[in-house]
Amino acid sequence: QETNIAGFVTAQTNADPDATVTYKEGAVRIVLHDTLNRQGLMADTLAAGGTVSFYYAGYTLTSTKIANSNLFTTNHRTTADAAGWKISDTTAFRIETLTLDDALIPGLRQGLEGVRNQDECYILFSGKYGYGSHSQGTIPARAALVYHIWVNSISNE
Repeated sequence: QETNIAGFVTAQTNADPDATVTYKEGAVRIVLHDTLNRQGLMADTLAAGGTVSFYYAGYTLTSTKIANSNLFTTNHRTTADAAGWKISDTTAFRIETLTLDDALIPGLRQGLEGVRNQDECYILFSGKYGYGSHSQGTIPARAALVYHIWVNSISNE
């Protein structure tokens, strides 16, 4: 899993030299591009206990790339369409809002901490920081996961 994660990070940073990579307690976050041109500027970042609103696509990572066949969840219509998902319930495409707390799986919680408004990023982590030895729906036990995240807003209030 760690080899696949490292390969994914290398591929993303080779494709986008402006991407920034952050490692935090088992999670890796790759911010794909600075959508607000804030490089070098202090910007609000999501802190533990803060609230984040975002679109997402979750994949199991079985190689150094993500594949539509490994998509297990999304609320992002374009991603669902590209994967051939036929979803008649349009409420599935509403933005997700959640609090950054212990209710989240550790890899996702650690990866989201520090995101900024309007970030687009990947958050990756091994099965150890996901669902561990338990399967979850279509996610096999011990699966490495990748979340493609499109942050809409954050609040630390």
